[in-house]
This record gives sequence, C-alpha cells and structure tokens, in this order.
Amino acid sequence: MTIAPDRTGAPAPTTPDGPVLEVRDVWKLHKLGDEVVKALVAADLTVTPGEFACLMGPSGSGKSTLLNIIGGLDRPTKGTVSIEGQDTGALTESQFASLRHDTIGFIFQSYNLIPFLSAVENVELPLMFEPYDRASLRRRAVDLLEMVGLGHRMHHHPTKMSGGEQQRTAIARALVGNPRLILADEPTANLDARTGKVVVGMLRDLCSTLGVTVVASTHDPTVADEASRVVRMKDGRIVDDPGPAPAPSGSASSAPS
Repeated sequence: MTIAPDRTGAPAPTTPDGPVLEVRDVWKLHKLGDEVVKALVAADLTVTPGEFACLMGPSGSGKSTLLNIIGGLDRPTKGTVSIEGQDTGALTESQFASLRHDTIGFIFQSYNLIPFLSAVENVELPLMFEPYDRASLRRRAVDLLEMVGLGHRMHHHPTKMSGGEQQRTAIARALVGNPRLILADEPTANLDARTGKVVVGMLRDLCSTLGVTVVASTHDPTVADEASRVVRMKDGRIVDDPGPAPAPSGSASSAPS
C-alpha cells in the first residue's frame, strides 16, 4: 500500500514512548428494571504503538462496549482508560472531544458516510472546519482515496458505491487527520469474504507501514488471522490475552512527514 503524503499541515503520526492505550479494571453496568446487566467486567488491556489488536468474541461478549469506552462514545461505570498517558476520565467532554479529534480515527461497521456528499467530500469532512488550506485538504483526500484504490470513484456518492468501496472510503476518512490510534468496530461485518480480506489487509498495512495502532472488534476469523494480537472476550470479560506484541520494525521511521 502506497502511503498518501499529508499536505494539509496536520501533524504526522508519531510513535509514543509508552503504551498508546491502557485500560484498567473497567466495568460497564446497565440497570434494566431490578436487574443489573454486566456489559463489561474488570477489563484490563495495554496496547503498544504499531499493534493491530483484535477484540474477538461472539455478540454480547463486550467487545463493542469496550471499543466505545476507549473512544469516548461511552463512559465506564468504573475504572480508567488512558490514551497516550492521558486519563480520559479526568477530561471534560470538550477536552475528550479534542483528544479524539487529534489522536483517534473511527471506522464503523455501518460506514457512517454522509449520503449527499461525494467520496472525496466525506473524506474531507473531519477537517472541513479546521484552519487548513482547502486546496491542500482536497489533495490530501484525493491522495487517500487513491491509496485505498478509489481514485476513480472520488466523485461518486455512497449510494452509488459498493459496501467495500464505502468501507474503504471510511478508512480514508479515518486517516485524514493523521490519527495515531484507529478504532474499527466490526469493519468486515457487512462485506463479502474477498472484500473483507482487502479491508483487513489495509488495516494491517497501516500498522506496519505508518506505525498507526489499530484496535478492532470482530467475530470474523479473517481479522484475527491478520492481527498481531487477538484478545478474546466472553460474557463481558477478557478471557484470553497474550499481551502486547512487539511493534513492527521500522514503523516509527516510516511515518510520513
């Protein structure tokens, strides 16, 4: 995969000295009438720079809940989540939003593209209201779409694109701000096997070439086969975790300037 150069002025991803992500004793409880549902129980997880970590388990195992808590789309009932050393529980909503904007890229199962915007406009969207040169932002978006093999589809709207093309557009959008952490929720769930393998290969290459850290939730063995680490979950608990994998060699030096 050829990496698109960033011409917007957005900071290039750098490799932190310590873990990108630390989850400590995280619980998520829901009260349904008189019953307390334990969606997440005592979760502990450390992810280091350049890892492709896969949260794997059946529906209801807690993997999407954990991913949402990591990304700040939900808050834990108990426990701490630190991203690049920052305790997200100590941040206000606006501070957490700023951290997400600067550090995290999201890839959703349902793509979450804006239907009335073209592919290139969807990729530009996260930085559209930032003080970047518009021509440079457009070139960045075009470069990213070409990187994911969609240079010929950049002016198409999502309704005119296949599921795989929409997901690749979503990957390009997630990368536009040069995030250091990508969170992918069931990134292959709506794709056929062949297209899913292409998407997973792109996520793997982000780690090995850019040094980006990827945490993906999935029940798809294809994702697990390509991941550098598989964290297995069941009934809201992490039941098997081999621990942080070594960062891919050359990941830090391969980051674009």
